[in-house]
Amino acid sequence: MSHTDRPHASTDRTLLTHHAYRHAQPLTARQRLYDFQRPRYDLPGLVLRHLDHPHGTWADVGCGTGLYLDRIRSERPQAHVLGLDLSASLLAALEGARVCADAALLPLRTGSVDVVLAMHMLYHLNDPDRALAEAARVLKPVGSLVVSTNSRHDKQELDELWARAAARVLGEEQGPRRVKLSARFAAEDAARTIGRHFEQVSVIDLDGVIEVDSPEPVLAHYASYRAWSHETGVPFEQTLNRVEDDLRVLLEEGPLAITTRQALIFAHRPRHDREAPAP
Repeated sequence: MSHTDRPHASTDRTLLTHHAYRHAQPLTARQRLYDFQRPRYDLPGLVLRHLDHPHGTWADVGCGTGLYLDRIRSERPQAHVLGLDLSASLLAALEGARVCADAALLPLRTGSVDVVLAMHMLYHLNDPDRALAEAARVLKPVGSLVVSTNSRHDKQELDELWARAAARVLGEEQGPRRVKLSARFAAEDAARTIGRHFEQVSVIDLDGVIEVDSPEPVLAHYASYRAWSHETGVPFEQTLNRVEDDLRVLLEEGPLAITTRQALIFAHRPRHDREAPAP
């Protein structure tokens, strides 16, 4: 992760490790909203089905709560699986091989890894391109990278719901939208950026609809962004309370549908020291 004097809030290392991801609850709340999605996507299962690496080393960069680590160890028992994350407190709760590390400076030998995962985490880096170059460096010539992220249009209904509530809190016609972390590395741009460092890139679009009939999962999702409350441009708790009021009224008319747009990107044949194409 590049160092700057004034890092963007979504990439601020102190905020990420001591607040946003000091414990698993915020991340778990965001993941659990997808329990209500149709169709349901088994992301760890998709990763495993699309990669033919039964042996060797798998490195989950930004492993968080260990969702992928557990599944890979279960279904690839002959592989060496390593979890890496910037949050020491999240790593402390995990089992197996793990190390506290920066995605842009991996403590791994060049050409020593078979698979690198970077799942919903590159938008937390000041310079995602640098982390992609680092992933290409540590991968073997036949190694694979897997990346996931969201579209700029993901969960637009939640953007609009927050903006309407924020407008009333501020007494304005139009309120600011919620913090949207993945916008810094959106699905629309991901394949092109990854292609600077890999010769083969393919994308699987994962669209769906989340349908909820109670406000709790949605409120927990909003609340999971509390660490970035100073970035919302509006009193966070007051707006969250207003969102809750609006949700309860909306849900009296029936379930709330939330459109999800994600992408799973597979990249093969890292360029290593070869000159990457111009962006």
